[in-house]
Amino acid sequence: MLKERLMEDLKTSMKEKNEIRKNTIQMVRASILQIEKDKGIQVEDDKILEMIAKEVKTKKDALSDFEKAGRDDLIKQTNKEIEILTEYLPKQLTYEEIKEKVSAIIQAVGATSMKDMGVVMKEAKAQIGTAADGKSIHEVVKELLG
Repeated sequence: MLKERLMEDLKTSMKEKNEIRKNTIQMVRASILQIEKDKGIQVEDDKILEMIAKEVKTKKDALSDFEKAGRDDLIKQTNKEIEILTEYLPKQLTYEEIKEKVSAIIQAVGATSMKDMGVVMKEAKAQIGTAADGKSIHEVVKELLG
């Protein structure tokens, strides 16, 4: 289970005195614990993967701000955090793999124009999950329908 893997990796990073890795894993674990405490539920692996994918997206968005500000220190740290978080996500699909899956979805739902984008996006996110970010899926859907 992913929670156990995170705990083991946290222990390892503490022993190795790897601060960035330790802090990144602690951040994910804190998010999990917060949800479990607030909602009184056990967070399953699929929800953890969604949380990690969302965090990666947030960090990638922050990168552009850091680049504009010329903060090389934050860029380096954020890239390292993204790299660590990505280790827990499933293998990310390539552009061609996303295009292949989205094409099949478009045919399956009978989409013909941009008006059908919502239906296609919903189904694509459900099928592809965290193997690709929403922005990449959106670009492919837009290209194929537009």
